[in-house]
Amino acid sequence: MATMAQLQMVRSRPMVSQQPAQQGFLAVSALLFAASAAVTTAWCGSMPAMGEMPMPGGWSMSMAWMRMPGQTWPGAAASFLGMWVAMMVAMMLPSLVPMLGRYRQAVGTTDGVRLGGLTAVVGVGYFAVWTALGMAVFPLGVALATMEMHLPALAGAVPIAAGMVVAIAGWLQFTAWKAHHLACCREAPGRGRTLTADAGTAWRQGVRFGFHCGLSCANLTVILLVIGVMDLRAMAVVTAAITAERLAPAGERVARGMGVVAVVAGMFLIAQAVGLRG
Repeated sequence: MATMAQLQMVRSRPMVSQQPAQQGFLAVSALLFAASAAVTTAWCGSMPAMGEMPMPGGWSMSMAWMRMPGQTWPGAAASFLGMWVAMMVAMMLPSLVPMLGRYRQAVGTTDGVRLGGLTAVVGVGYFAVWTALGMAVFPLGVALATMEMHLPALAGAVPIAAGMVVAIAGWLQFTAWKAHHLACCREAPGRGRTLTADAGTAWRQGVRFGFHCGLSCANLTVILLVIGVMDLRAMAVVTAAITAERLAPAGERVARGMGVVAVVAGMFLIAQAVGLRG
């Protein structure tokens, strides 16, 4: 009996030693989420004071694609990118934390400090993918905004085009492409998989997480860009949708349900735009 008791104590030591590290991981994640959400809220709150540009077709262009007075284009790009990263941390962290938790289990080290550092490397790799996406989004948004300002016919078609984009994004929720990348996000790094505890592996895992998750919610991100990248309500809805489809027990069914909602919303936006033009 004494031998069995000793064996149980030995087996329980890693769990006991990992508990403070796990608590620290969750505490840091909560603080990072709170900070990024506060920065995003403050940023969005400052935008109404800058106004919006009325456009043909009865809509207004966001100032996210404009330079502020006295601001250079590199400065505007840097400002947008900083806010984009803060926004993505706030939006993606709720669904990323469980993924990071699975990574920590796959590494299996009981060294809390080392595990914390490796987890941070994974997170940096993950958000490096989103940073690269933001670097691509800004010049595309500026180019499209410039065209809309100089081509009234194009600007007038934006409300209908926005509805079509939302409907198409909803349809993508039913595709095998969506199901594949969603499954990768829900199961990464893989059930029963063991990972080596080194920075290179951690970085590659983070980039892989970011790649699959970026593709999985690319259509939902496009909806946010179309509806309003500075709209806190749109951010909250998209964040809830991304988190639900990744964490809910029946994630694929949740994704299809949100696809129905998006298709209906897109059709409504199209009908509304046609009515305004009529």
